[in-house]
Parts: sequence; C-alpha cells; structure tokens
Amino acid sequence: MRVFTSPTEVQEALGAELGTSDWLTITQEQVDGFADATLDHQWIHVDAERAAQGPFGGTIAHGFLTLSLLSALNAQTYRFENVKMGINYGLNKVRFPNPVRVGARVRSHTRLAEITEIDGGLQLTVESTVEIEGADKPACVAQGLTRVLF
Repeated sequence: MRVFTSPTEVQEALGAELGTSDWLTITQEQVDGFADATLDHQWIHVDAERAAQGPFGGTIAHGFLTLSLLSALNAQTYRFENVKMGINYGLNKVRFPNPVRVGARVRSHTRLAEITEIDGGLQLTVESTVEIEGADKPACVAQGLTRVLF
C-alpha cells in the first residue's frame, strides 16, 4: 500500500508502479446486481444456461462492471492522507481486451503515469491494468483521472 501525505510525495512517484491489489472473485450475484443497476440484462451476463452455449462458455461480467471495480481494487494499492478531498475526475482511455468469466479472479496493477497541477492540488493520471488469473490478456486497461486537493 502506497500512502501519500503531501504533493511532493506524489510528484516524486511520477512513473512509478503504485502496487497490485488482492485477487477478487467475480460472482454471478455481482453480475446480476450490476445488470439490475444498469438495466443491461444481456443474456451473456445473466442467462447461465444460454451463455453456456455461447461464445464464452458461460456468463461473463459486464466490461463496465470490471471498470467500476477499479475504485475498490486501486484503493488497496494507494491512498492519500492529509488531503481535503479526492475525487474521480474521469477517464482518458478504456479497453476491454478479454472477457471475465463468472468465477474468475481479477486484480489490478497501477502506475502513476502523469501529474498536472490544478488549483489547490493535483490531477493524476493512473494507469490500471485488470489481470485475470491464468489469462494471457488483461480484462481491462484504463487511464483514470483523479483530482486530489491538499
């Protein structure tokens, strides 16, 4: 866990690997809940019987579910102390190169790619790669923007 307590510490970490999260198992309950929340009930996500005959051999997580897990996964790799506020500001680039089968385990690797000074703090570009246990290709690669006010 990388802990940043000042803007200087953040700036000194530019280009550095911030860490790797613990493994997280993707469950059908998570996928079903995400489908309900987003109104995306496509059969490849929620119909186990049909999905078993489909291209992935079973149900898969929504790409956006995988993306949304970055907040929780990345919270295991780095955090800030002595700040007024930290917020997700957006994304620059997101790709989903490999589907995540229900029952698979994923984890995130993070790197601090860019820092921009903003009024009262810093805007960070954090590159995250969501790895699937045993897979050659990642599930998700994303550049997230975080604003931290000191």
